[in-house]
Amino acid sequence: MWTNWAKTASCTPTRVIHPSSTDEIAAAVISGGRVRARGSGHSFNDIAVAPEAALDLDRWTGIVRADTETGLVTVRSGTPLRNFNADLHRLGLAMPNLGDIDAQTVAGAVSTSTHGTGAKLGVLATAIESLELVLADGSVVTCSRTERPDLFNAARVGLGALGIISTLTLRCVPSFVLQASESPGRLDAVLEQFDDLCAVEDHVEFHWFTHSDRVILKRNNRIQDPARPLSKLRQTWEYEVMENAAFGAVCKVARTFPRYTRKLNEVCGSLISERTYSDYSHNVFVTPRRVRFVETEFSIPRETLMDVIGELRAVAGKLGDRDHLIVPCEVRIAQADDIWLSTANGRDTAYISMHQALGMQYKAFFDAYASIAASVGGRPHWGKMHDLTADDLRPLYPHFDDFLRVRNEVDPNRTFTNAYLDRVLG
Repeated sequence: MWTNWAKTASCTPTRVIHPSSTDEIAAAVISGGRVRARGSGHSFNDIAVAPEAALDLDRWTGIVRADTETGLVTVRSGTPLRNFNADLHRLGLAMPNLGDIDAQTVAGAVSTSTHGTGAKLGVLATAIESLELVLADGSVVTCSRTERPDLFNAARVGLGALGIISTLTLRCVPSFVLQASESPGRLDAVLEQFDDLCAVEDHVEFHWFTHSDRVILKRNNRIQDPARPLSKLRQTWEYEVMENAAFGAVCKVARTFPRYTRKLNEVCGSLISERTYSDYSHNVFVTPRRVRFVETEFSIPRETLMDVIGELRAVAGKLGDRDHLIVPCEVRIAQADDIWLSTANGRDTAYISMHQALGMQYKAFFDAYASIAASVGGRPHWGKMHDLTADDLRPLYPHFDDFLRVRNEVDPNRTFTNAYLDRVLG
């Protein structure tokens, strides 16, 4: 049986195929029945469920070619982001932006509109220059802004609904060092300066302990100086001991004694200390995550962020003990883009991610958040928990029907569908 990372989705495929070439991917696609690539399973919903033929692309990894002058890098779709980042670094290159988890495959990350943070930076899929896909009839096609542009507009964030991505060509940048500054703060003060911070910092985000006013403010800026990373001892202490082992213990206490969750929010927030260091970008963007959780996230128009946070504060104050969240909420931003199903399509975007430790109640808060987000046109992250259907999503995406048109053209018999896609695409 296959289970995703958050243990929120599982299935027993009738076949599991490990292709090691484009021809083998094509052969699997035309062998009959429904087919899906399941990536690394780091989505929090059932988007990766493959009840019939599951393509595990663990043998289809690595960089195919790289031009260090132009930054154009072609990579196989099954490559985990952590491996891709390391391979790029050896070439003197880097992704222009990243999220804080690197367990996803490259194709899985872009296909769900995964993002980092930065007012002048888009979701990861904005780095795509071209894609090679295996379509339902077994044909292998390439798409870009100039070649099959409609397919390109759809497939950059394609949810796995249009075909199996074989390779991606991404526009990368020269390796760069980030100066990381992390500090404790209070929610009102951070909100007051957030727009100014977004204007001057390359990457800014904050983590809010939702049942207190404590926050962790994170600012990452490009510098020309050499990397000065944390010592191995400090990395082990702060990331493995404090942020994973100790926080895991806190989650266990909250799970056993939920009435203490609010107090634990305050205590955890008060123990945050300042941390400043510099390192190569992928080492700064990515944070080790050993404590498992469930997550929902909506993208909202950036100008609505303050109002939405205010409503979430009100909800946090009304919920009963068992509905309190122990894992902090994360707030990030992204620049508008033109990708049809990107969560930042057509608007500068703020992202609010709500988390809860496995085994604790989350539905009341997640449902309340979904209602608040809906009131401002919130779009759910395609790979995280939500209940929206095609009827709900169509008004949120100006090109939703364009996407469906392309899907009908390339997969009329729904070779690549599953229950999740039936719900969100109809």
